[in-house]
Amino acid sequence: MKCLIVDDNKLARIAMKQLVSHAANLELVAECADAMEAYNHLNKAPVDLLLLDIEMPGITGLELIKNLGNKKPLIIFTTAKPDYAVEAFELNVVDYLVKPVAPARFLQAIERANEALASDKEEVKVEKRDFIFIKDNGVLKKINIDDILFLEAMGDYVKVHTLQKFHVVHTTLKAIEEKLPDDRFTRVHRSYIVALNKIDYIQEGAIFISKTSIPVADTYRGPLNKKINLL
Repeated sequence: MKCLIVDDNKLARIAMKQLVSHAANLELVAECADAMEAYNHLNKAPVDLLLLDIEMPGITGLELIKNLGNKKPLIIFTTAKPDYAVEAFELNVVDYLVKPVAPARFLQAIERANEALASDKEEVKVEKRDFIFIKDNGVLKKINIDDILFLEAMGDYVKVHTLQKFHVVHTTLKAIEEKLPDDRFTRVHRSYIVALNKIDYIQEGAIFISKTSIPVADTYRGPLNKKINLL
């Protein structure tokens, strides 16, 4: 996976290069000291992953992503401040790392990027039927709606958990939510949609499906209670 480091702090770039060197599947293509340099580089030589700082002189990392449009690579933010996390995840980034970045946390973020990249960056093809099709390594695969346990937002991708395995597809949770059967699925968190008939039990603000704990946000608690016919 080809990556590009973008950070105006030289010491931060050195630290990030050291982290990259520990990830066997990462190839550092170049490093850039500002967003404009990165923008020009990406127009000439696209990469799979950006390790991107936010606060930089001139154009910020957030502004860079918006200017890249739909052709942007996977994004992992690397920043000294947690303040931009909400805005960052609204841009569907893979992960948000706060400096100093621990090696284990960095490798966790890279694993997320690997899963996303493996999906072949194809959007899910969804109809309001009993099945959906996803593109996996160039092959359209059919997934029965009834096999879906829950869906999990993961940056610019969605992980579709089924009875047999999970699939990572390039889309947004909102895009899938609009096309899934409303009477069979419900949003319970900004990052989760669950299949109502797959819920085993609900306890202390969490839904449990096949031993997996899924948080329920207060915003979605009311609609959930209506759909499960809570007495």
